[in-house]
Amino acid sequence: MRRIFTLLLLFISLVCYGQITIKVLDQESQIPIQDVIFESVDGKTELSDESGQVTFNSLKSETFIVSKEGYQTLRVRLSPGENVVFLKKLAIDLSQVTVTAFESQRPLLEQSAAIAVVREADFNRFNETSLVNSFNTKPGVRIEERAPASYRVSIRGSSLRAPFGVRNVKVYWNEVPFTAPDGTTPLNLLDLTNIRTGEVIKGPSGSVYGAGNGGVINLSSPAQVSGNRVSSDLLLGDFGLVKYRLGLAQKIGSGALEASFVSQKSDGYRDHSAMDRKVFQLSGSFNPSEKQEIRTQLLVSDLQYEIPGGLNEDQLNEDPTQARPGSENQNSSIDQQTIFGSLAQSYTFSTNTKNTTALYLMTTEFENPFILDYKKELSFGYGGRTSFELNGNLLKKPMRIVLGAEAQGSVTDAQNFGNVNGVADTIRFADKLRASQAFLFQQLEWNLSEKFLFTLGLSENFSSFEIDRQVDASGGATGIQKRTFDPILIPRVALNYRISEFTAMYGSISSGFSPPTIDEVRTNEGSLNLDLEAERGQNYEIGFRHGKEKLNIDFTAYFFKLDETITTFTNEQGVVLFQNAGATDQKGIEAAIDYDFIRNGSAAIRNLSLGTAYTGQFFTFVDYQKRENDFSGNDLTGVPQTTLVSRFDLRTSPGIYLNLTHQYVSEIPLNDANSVYQDPFNLMNLRIGWAGNLGRKWDLEIFTGIDNLLDEVYSLGNDLNPFGGRFYQPSPARNWYGGIKLGFNY
Repeated sequence: MRRIFTLLLLFISLVCYGQITIKVLDQESQIPIQDVIFESVDGKTELSDESGQVTFNSLKSETFIVSKEGYQTLRVRLSPGENVVFLKKLAIDLSQVTVTAFESQRPLLEQSAAIAVVREADFNRFNETSLVNSFNTKPGVRIEERAPASYRVSIRGSSLRAPFGVRNVKVYWNEVPFTAPDGTTPLNLLDLTNIRTGEVIKGPSGSVYGAGNGGVINLSSPAQVSGNRVSSDLLLGDFGLVKYRLGLAQKIGSGALEASFVSQKSDGYRDHSAMDRKVFQLSGSFNPSEKQEIRTQLLVSDLQYEIPGGLNEDQLNEDPTQARPGSENQNSSIDQQTIFGSLAQSYTFSTNTKNTTALYLMTTEFENPFILDYKKELSFGYGGRTSFELNGNLLKKPMRIVLGAEAQGSVTDAQNFGNVNGVADTIRFADKLRASQAFLFQQLEWNLSEKFLFTLGLSENFSSFEIDRQVDASGGATGIQKRTFDPILIPRVALNYRISEFTAMYGSISSGFSPPTIDEVRTNEGSLNLDLEAERGQNYEIGFRHGKEKLNIDFTAYFFKLDETITTFTNEQGVVLFQNAGATDQKGIEAAIDYDFIRNGSAAIRNLSLGTAYTGQFFTFVDYQKRENDFSGNDLTGVPQTTLVSRFDLRTSPGIYLNLTHQYVSEIPLNDANSVYQDPFNLMNLRIGWAGNLGRKWDLEIFTGIDNLLDEVYSLGNDLNPFGGRFYQPSPARNWYGGIKLGFNY
């Protein structure tokens, strides 16, 4: 009897564990996909149900071909037990796109804000060395790169106060704040392979995200492991470009681990513009229960890049590849090492209540030899964000309430030295810097009817910084100086009207604010400008979206009025200083139209599409007085009035693809007086490749491309209001690249 009982238990265990259970999800939205075809190598075929589930009886690992119209076909090897498979869309309808902006996971057609979605497919249209080209295909978004890894981010012209670095834009990476509490963002620490998707919320979003009039960028790279996999990439190009990546993905029960190492080097187009970045990332995703998900991230980044500096017009015409005189001798450069770790948890208490909480720690060692001085910093940062989602009814209408909080702090030891031939000399001044910011946010989403969605949001914001001057070699005062900004309330109200299943329009009124960063208060020559006020803005916006089958349309018109605008000027020593300069009026139009002539075709051409993105920015200064000069009525510095991006995409059934992108940028005023402009330019990029499978376990992609196909003379980031007329930061001439990607599924 005991033997029979033992055999029965063994039989039951074999039945339970002799199954391959699969859940298939959309890679971007994480929503289950129904009617996905799973075909095993021995001919068994099953379809996923409405929850994305499918089950095969098997006692061993098997290889499956996974396919569905509109998605990339996938070949995976899965083991008995629970498995998750992610599919990538070949083309996207706006009616099917789900985004998480404003703590609200809804279809894009139901979102009452201007949101641009950047997908992995957008990254893969270009050379995959930076974010710049892919983000710049979206209307209203402009990432500038004055030299390799030297970024500025402009959303609706928000880079006016950023002569260097990323300011006035809030960035999140995998749900945690990546923008420091002092308002700066080290975006160049991330390699493109550390990002799978990006959502750009354009315009002030302080009701949920706090400081930043420009907008918000949500970047994500969740561990999405369909099966065990080893992969490697290699990229070569002009100007000494060498980039390689090694990746490993491993399923662990219902969770997964993913690790990658990336090295990217280049000599640069200009003299003294080399770059060397190494990034290691370890990601984990675990499900202790059906209600709980835990996600971890570890990022280790080592970045060095040289700063060639701006040229005047004569130097530009003489040789655009030369560096600013003195830059090389003084070793003008950045050397930065960072460790960033985060832990996030999502817990579903019930069908109506959910909490998401994320915490992070970050430490950075930073050195910046410059022509005028030598800066060293050691900083430590920490922070977190939590939000509760409550679903219910109000007056018998569906309602969602979001309640949350975010807090950050940082401590930095900052020292400024003299620079003698690239070596730190006598100390000039030293400070201990502390920055903190925190806010509470609340948001109500109420379905007034099946067609109307009403949103009301509000945040209460608190920020301060402290500068403890410990050394001042010039004999100036030492001691603590602190600036605490008055608490600021930031409201937002919006209404979305769903015209049909595929069409919607919306309107919103939102406020924003942006306090000065420590770098704007504490300048390189040692002065402290504690009188700088926070910028305050008010945004009025209407939008229209349509997405059905082959045609997508996204249109936005807005008026943004900014008070206490922070602008730059340069003193005779070449030091960039900041001031509040009255107000600006910013009127804009953003439009994107995509049309798929062929989608998921069965003939030689599988996909053929065209797309156009238009940005019209009609920004002017209002009541702007700088010393004895009155610039009221002038165009806003650094902002092109017209940007037009067109793309052509072709993918064939044998796996050959072609991506062609053209970008037109109108003239750009480079000083407040509007007396110097960058000429309009046309930038064209081309990529051609082949992607396919080699047998059951291997996949391969080979590609080549040309950047700046028309060999234009242009810049992706000039200097604004510089001393000595050094406006120009020339970008690379025509150049080529090529690469290979190889993956093994085991």
